[in-house]
Amino acid sequence: MFLAEIFGPDLLIVVIVVAVLVFGGSAIPKLARNLGSAKAEFEKGVKTAKESQATAATDASETKPDEPAS
Repeated sequence: MFLAEIFGPDLLIVVIVVAVLVFGGSAIPKLARNLGSAKAEFEKGVKTAKESQATAATDASETKPDEPAS
């Protein structure tokens, strides 16, 4: 509820107007495109890390543990 009060539609309009004034109208699409590419690359990295972690866990469970030294 609190976040909904802070980030209302009026604040979104103000942020968009300020962004256009700061970056210029032609830079906004490039900025959005780069942000989307960065998000996709981050998600790809997270997926790869999860897969390698799952593979490592599977490999570890399949190997026999070393016998303890006496």
